[in-house]
Order: sequence, then structure tokens, then C-alpha cells
Amino acid sequence: MAATGGAKTIVTAFIANFCIAVAKLFGFFITSSSAMLAESIHSFADTSNQALLLLGRKRSMKLPSAERQFGFGRERFFWAFVVSLVLFSLGSMYALYEGVHKVRHPHDIDSLWWALGILLFAMALEAYAFKTAVGESRHYKGNHSWGSFIKRSRIPELPVVLLEDFGALMGLAFAFICVLLAKITGNAVWDGVGTLSIGVLLGIIAIVLAIETKSLLIGEGALPEQSEAIATAITGSPEVLHLVDLRSEYLGPETLLVAAKIEFRSDISMNVSDAVNSVEARIRETEPLAKIIYLEPASKIDDISEGIE
Repeated sequence: MAATGGAKTIVTAFIANFCIAVAKLFGFFITSSSAMLAESIHSFADTSNQALLLLGRKRSMKLPSAERQFGFGRERFFWAFVVSLVLFSLGSMYALYEGVHKVRHPHDIDSLWWALGILLFAMALEAYAFKTAVGESRHYKGNHSWGSFIKRSRIPELPVVLLEDFGALMGLAFAFICVLLAKITGNAVWDGVGTLSIGVLLGIIAIVLAIETKSLLIGEGALPEQSEAIATAITGSPEVLHLVDLRSEYLGPETLLVAAKIEFRSDISMNVSDAVNSVEARIRETEPLAKIIYLEPASKIDDISEGIE
């Protein structure tokens, strides 16, 4: 499972969201639509989010230091978590506040065709960004469902941008429908309803992203199929008698830490250090992301701590 993806998706989303945000803000000044303003704030928040994701990628490339001896790969997990907070605070909370205000104090929408035209323009750009995110994510999703991909992905940028773009498209659809209803019915409350819908949608997406990125931030192990492949590589080595314990953790999207306790055969012709090097080579051949490997020889099968899955 390679982990070098995401850059194209982030850059595409950044450019698209910036253009959309400017267009929506222009539309708000023309139409006085609160849904348009909420969508503008949403797009500016998305633009800042992509900038944060790019910052995380750049900082993760720093070389290991005395304080960060395993490198800075977790920077990408951290900034993805920050993005979920920004999406919730700037996107969802503002839209909910503006929606409540608009429902309580309706304001007629001006220049309907300007509003609808800008929303259609935004939909086209957002659809292109979403298509890019979907296309790049398919390479890593495999045969799993999209929900499973979001939960399983160790590349934080892809689920973040994918859900952001999906939320943006749905938000634009809500804004388009509610602005149109407000004009047709003559009831500006519909504009506030659209804004509230956008706020609820963004809140749900932000909570999902916060849960998943928090899990990455505090540490997730290899995927089940990766663990099985690594275990098979170890037990399939001619020098190995028994795999006593195997543990792993992602130190970043591109770095998997693997630690194992192994009982080697007593009749092997090579010394233990050569046997360890041989097994490490088999692990790296099986799982290229296993860049940090610690193998501990065991003279017998040790008791394994309870409660570890």
C-alpha cells in the first residue's frame, strides 16, 4: 500500500476552492444571500485546509533529529486533524449561526440569476476537484467500500479532501435549491434553511474526519492484510522456528514500524545476527513501507500480554 499519493488532489482542490470562494463572495455582495455567504466561508475554510495539508506534507519531509528520532511523518496526521477542527469551527459553526439568524430575520434575495450562475460555476469546479480526489483514491481503495477506505486509509489527505469536496458539492446543491425556493415562494426563510443544512452537513463531515485523523495521530498499526503478509514472511523464513509476537505502528503515511519476537531454529548454519538480517530483508521485500524493523530473538515461546489484538 503505497503512501505517496495526495499531492495532486490537494493542489487541485486548493486552486478550485480559492476560485470558488472568490466567486461566492462576489455572489453574496450581489444577492445578499446568507446561503451564499455561508458557502463562501466554507470555501475559504477549505482553501485554508488545503494549505494546511500542504504544510503538513512539507514538514513531514524533515530529516530525523535528536528529539524526533523516528522522523516527522506524524506531521501529516496532525495537520489533517487540525483541518477537521477548522472545518467544524469556521465551516459548520458559522453556517449554523448564519442559518439561525437568517431564519429568524429573513432577507429577500437579490439578483437571482447571478446567484444561480455563480453556484453552477462553483459546482463545475468542485465536481472537477472531487473527480480528481475520487480518481486518486481509487488506486488505494481497491475493492473496499468508500466508507471502509476512509477508515482504513493511512494517507490522511485523501479522505480529508474527498469528504471536503463531497460536502462542498452537497452544500452547493443545498444552496442552489434553497435559493431557488426562496425566490419562487417569496419566502426568504428557505435561504436560512439551506444555510442550516450546509452547517449540519459540514458538522457531520468534520466529526467523522476528527475521529479518523485522531486515530492516526495517536497511532494505528498495519492493516490486517499487511500484518498477515509480514507474519507469513517471517514464518516462511527457513531460519525461523516460531513467531512469538508481532506488533506494528505507522509513524507516518510512508513509514511502518515493525517489531517482532522470533524463536530461531537451533540448527541454523548462520549466526543470529545474519539470521535477523535475512528475516528483515524478507519483511522489506513483502512490505516496502516497513522501513524501521526491530527483531528480538527468543530462546522459547514467551507469554504474550493479554488484551492485545
